[in-house]
Amino acid sequence: MIEKVFPRRGKQIYFRNVLQQVQRFCSTPTKIKIGSSSINASDPPFLGIQASYTSELKFVNKEYYDPLPLFRILNSSKHVRLPEDFKLDEQTLVRMYRKMITLNIMDKILYESQRQGRISFYMTNTGEEAIQIGSAAAVTLDDVIYAQYREAGVLLWRGHSIVDFMNQCYGNHKDPSKGRQMPVHYGSKKLNFVTISSPLTTQLPQAVGTAYAFKRSRKGACVVCYFGEGAASEGDAHAAFNFAATLECPIIFLCRNNGYAISTPSLEQFKGDGIAARGPAYGIHTIRVDGNDILAMYYATKAARELCITEGKPVLIEAMTYRIGHHSTSDDSTAYRSINEVDQWKHRTPIIRYRDYLESVGLWCEQREQELNKSVKSSILLAFTNAEKEFKPCWKELFTDVYRTMPKHIRKQMCSMEDHVTEFHKHYPLQLFKQR
Repeated sequence: MIEKVFPRRGKQIYFRNVLQQVQRFCSTPTKIKIGSSSINASDPPFLGIQASYTSELKFVNKEYYDPLPLFRILNSSKHVRLPEDFKLDEQTLVRMYRKMITLNIMDKILYESQRQGRISFYMTNTGEEAIQIGSAAAVTLDDVIYAQYREAGVLLWRGHSIVDFMNQCYGNHKDPSKGRQMPVHYGSKKLNFVTISSPLTTQLPQAVGTAYAFKRSRKGACVVCYFGEGAASEGDAHAAFNFAATLECPIIFLCRNNGYAISTPSLEQFKGDGIAARGPAYGIHTIRVDGNDILAMYYATKAARELCITEGKPVLIEAMTYRIGHHSTSDDSTAYRSINEVDQWKHRTPIIRYRDYLESVGLWCEQREQELNKSVKSSILLAFTNAEKEFKPCWKELFTDVYRTMPKHIRKQMCSMEDHVTEFHKHYPLQLFKQR
């Protein structure tokens, strides 16, 4: 497969080193010797495995295997040599940085607005921008996205406007979900971005179902499903991995391993070699990537997508990163991690690393940085102000869209509510709500 994806020898060597450990898990020799024992051709094989017999009594644990390596491109040196046919032009490289900055500034403004009581809830993406923008740039609009709740950058890259983000967080009448969703639970049918739901891991089996439909229809597209390492502890994740592998579905499982499932560190979630080690066990092509390296994320996701499309099989990407911000506005991370730990990562953020690279190749400078920050902040504040002034959805939207045709019992509830509002209208700020 490596030869198919990367025709040039230089790139073959470059990426083969990364996948060397993964291939150890994904392929088994036709004959394995352990001590003096080997597979006996006269014995019927057990279904589902290829293994030898041995007289040695030995239990296997994670120390038996070498940890899967981390694929990266942006190392400590500013002088990075990209693969020769790395398909990213200068315009795209700069656009990726602009989207990272836009996401970062939007986070700061909306986080502060929640602290001021202007919106009810928010979750930042600080420290995880590279995973989102890098992977989003590597797929197409035909590919369907199933996200968790820290993938606003994916939607931003696909064309979701700042105005749309603000309307959703404020839940006004221009919000496509009509104010029924919590803030940051985005969705866009036009951009093939399935609406985010709060229950953890529910999107994984749903995403596999969509990927299986793609396989049956021969659509020539894949599904990208994002989730955190905490979500991988749920039963739905294991069911999804197994279904995707056995049904050979074109899906990229993208695990955003940021070290914490709210307040639970990864050391308390699993004892094995992270999430990536589970991929080969299920028969899934797997790679572990430096999630703070936007170019590595792009490159790995691009290769994963081609593998999905050409071979019709799933791929698991474990993107290692660090959540610099609190889990959400309902969380205080200083209760379970030290400030020194966070500070260490603040000096190696994806934005800092990528800016250093762009400056080293002459694509960025301090003047452009200041101009970008000023213009982005201005546009976000304008959208923020306008969204805050918009009417809230009509209260009758509480009862619509539950069924295609409203049944009698829901219509009865709506009429009862209408009588209540009419009688006690002085006690409700009806002037803030859109009239039907």
